[in-house]
Amino acid sequence: MNNDRLNADDPGQDTSTVAEPPRRGIKSYVLRAGRMTAAQQRGLDEVWPQLGLKLEDGLLDLDAVFGRRAPRVVEIGFGMGASLIEQAETHPDTDFIGIEVHAPGVGKLLDEVDKRGLTNLRVYRDDALEVLTRCLPEASLDGLQLFFPDPWPKKKHHKRRIVQPAFVELVRTRLKPGGTLHMATDWEAYAEHMAEVMAEAPGFRNTSSEGPYVPRPEFRPLTKFEHRGARLGHGVWDLIYRRSE
Repeated sequence: MNNDRLNADDPGQDTSTVAEPPRRGIKSYVLRAGRMTAAQQRGLDEVWPQLGLKLEDGLLDLDAVFGRRAPRVVEIGFGMGASLIEQAETHPDTDFIGIEVHAPGVGKLLDEVDKRGLTNLRVYRDDALEVLTRCLPEASLDGLQLFFPDPWPKKKHHKRRIVQPAFVELVRTRLKPGGTLHMATDWEAYAEHMAEVMAEAPGFRNTSSEGPYVPRPEFRPLTKFEHRGARLGHGVWDLIYRRSE
């Protein structure tokens, strides 16, 4: 999460409109079948009714969802949830919403959130573009995180990458002025693609003073995957852009 987020007490949020969604025909993910552990199943069966959010809930009143007014951060594609849980635990004054389509990861995160007694995290098990379009009010977020999305490395699959101009514009409308879009990837070619898309995106400015990338911020937890990659000499690229208008 970003340390210099806007004050969430700004009363000027406009929650009356919903932007047109990017056209969906090609999804940026593939649903995979996977075995569920007992803990993951418990998360879905017992914790989801308290912390799960659904598309049919429609446009959210985030203050009502969390029972307070606070900075709000969304993470798309949290995997098994370790990074998101660490952030929620480390930053209890910030509210987090995770979006993930894969059931084992959602179940794992919910089970862990319940065991740790965290109250500042909610979860969608739905398509992120649908959630952004239908459920999150305009100018309601202090930050949106997209960490290690599927790079779809083959050229014929590049159209599946979630970072596209329409996605970036949708994110912009959901961020408060001054809110941040933080992306990270371990595929240099995808990092270059992200930088190219953002260079053309209106209403954003790069927070980096030198080139498109920033050093890994301390608030982004290191994953086991990153630790292993670092030992093998693999790079990771962080990009943070701020909504300027």
